[in-house]
Amino acid sequence: MPEGHTIHRLARDLRRTLSGGPVHAWSPQGRFADGAALLDGRPLRRADAWGKYLFCDFGTGDVLHVHLGLIGKFRPKPAPAPDPVGIIRLRLEGERATWDLSGPTRCELITRDEVRAITAKLGADPLRRTPDVDAARAKFARSSRPVGAYLLDQSVIAGIGNVYRAELLFLCGIHPARPASSLDDGEFDELWRRTVDLLRIGVRLGRIVTTDPDEIGRPRSRMRAEDRLYVYHRDHCRRCGTELGVLELGGRPIWFCPTCQPR
Repeated sequence: MPEGHTIHRLARDLRRTLSGGPVHAWSPQGRFADGAALLDGRPLRRADAWGKYLFCDFGTGDVLHVHLGLIGKFRPKPAPAPDPVGIIRLRLEGERATWDLSGPTRCELITRDEVRAITAKLGADPLRRTPDVDAARAKFARSSRPVGAYLLDQSVIAGIGNVYRAELLFLCGIHPARPASSLDDGEFDELWRRTVDLLRIGVRLGRIVTTDPDEIGRPRSRMRAEDRLYVYHRDHCRRCGTELGVLELGGRPIWFCPTCQPR
C-alpha cells in the first residue's frame, strides 16, 4: 500500500499539472461515469493529502476522495493523452498532463462535511503544516500495544506504513515489541523527527530511502534499490551484520535487528 509520502507527492503533482485550466474528466471503465461527468470541464482548485487519503476540489461543492488501497495507482500520462490501457476508473486530462486512476479502494464524490469526518479520525500527519504532535504523544503514553503495531494505526500517526515503521524503529534503536507507552519523551521526539525527515525525503525523491548517503557512498538520488533500506525485507542488518528477526505485529511482518534494537 502506498505510504504517506506517495499521496502528498501525488497531490503536489496534480496541482502542478492540472491547475489553471479546464480538466476533461471521464471514466473509461464506466464505473465512475456519473461522478466524472460532474467534474468534467472544471478546473482543479485544490489537491490535498492527509496521511494516505487524497482530496481534490473541482469547485462542484463536493470533493473527489481517492484512497489507493493495496493495488491502486494514479499514473501520469503525456498530453495529448494516448488511448486508455487497462481498467481505468477515472481519467483526468489537462493541457499539460493526463492522469489515469486504476484499482483504488475509494473513488467517490463526498461532501465537505464527510471530508471533515474522515480527517477527524486521522492522527497527526508529519507532512502537514500543523500536525497535532501533542495528541500523538498522549496516545502513545496511554497505549500498551507494541509500538511496531501502533505505528500502523492511522488514527495515531497518519501516513506510516509497513516499510517506514520498520526503518524508523531501527533508526531509533527501538524494539518493535516494546509497549508504545514505554517510550520516554526523548524517544518519542526522535521518532517523530525522523518520521518527518524521512517522509519529506520520500516526497522529494518519489521513493522510500532511509539509509545515510555517507554509509552507502553515494547520494540518495543515485542509490540502487538494494541500498535504500536498513532492515525491511532483508536477511541481515546493514549496519552490524546480525541476522534479522521478524515479528508479526499489526497483521504485518516487521523486520528488526536484535543487536541494534535490544529489547
